[in-house]
Amino acid sequence: MAFKSIVIDSLLNKITTKDKLFLGDYTVDPYSNCEFGCLYCDSSFDKTIYVKINAAEIIEKELQENKKGRIIVGSVHDPYQNAEKKYMLTRKILEKISKYDFSCHILTKSDLVLRDIDVLKKIKDCFVTISLVSINKDTSFIFEKNVIEPIKRLKIVEKLNNENIRSGVALIPFLPYFSENNIEDLLKSFREHNAKYFLFKHLELKGDQKKYFFKILDKYYPVFVKKYSKLYKDSYMPNESYIKDFSNRMHKYLIEYHIPSGLETI
Repeated sequence: MAFKSIVIDSLLNKITTKDKLFLGDYTVDPYSNCEFGCLYCDSSFDKTIYVKINAAEIIEKELQENKKGRIIVGSVHDPYQNAEKKYMLTRKILEKISKYDFSCHILTKSDLVLRDIDVLKKIKDCFVTISLVSINKDTSFIFEKNVIEPIKRLKIVEKLNNENIRSGVALIPFLPYFSENNIEDLLKSFREHNAKYFLFKHLELKGDQKKYFFKILDKYYPVFVKKYSKLYKDSYMPNESYIKDFSNRMHKYLIEYHIPSGLETI
């Protein structure tokens, strides 16, 4: 993995259509590309991490010029990937968010977020969502081998909520024929670790990512290749009937386990 420092002119991106999933008004990504290299993500293609070295200075100017709102931190690339240990860009950005009274929603898979509890407590209306694709350790290891195991990620959620920082779980992306096998186990663990909400969204396979993901299936799970070919036949998304069926099943489980679905419910 190579690292390249770059100087940027802008960092804060305004969301132009309503964000129903994360309820954000803006997005911020301190790093371009990601060291974690999860096999379902198109960030796994490029092995160079671009470090936006002047991010804190740029966002301070932008926060002064823009209307207050919620900032999604790590909308595309994990803000707490290993580079953050050295460069601390995410922490510096969060300090600016706190200073100018914006709210934020952090998306990550890393326990490094616990380092910044002191800053998170200063931010108005702060959320931290920890994502995973399965509670099953073996499945997670195949697709997310550079990330801590799922149960340890749920412990992050528990620790944050114990510090009065609202934290929940995202089954994002939901991997058809993989994630659904352990849904009830995941929801039980969710309850045990005091998560405040649950988010989910299906896997999207855009452009070259579709070919790449099918190669992964052929290598590790060849039995699923035909099923995925049918499911994603003419689109980057699963067919509509599958999405509808899964969504209905998920909402049924969430009601059964008394678990809030979405940020609007808490």
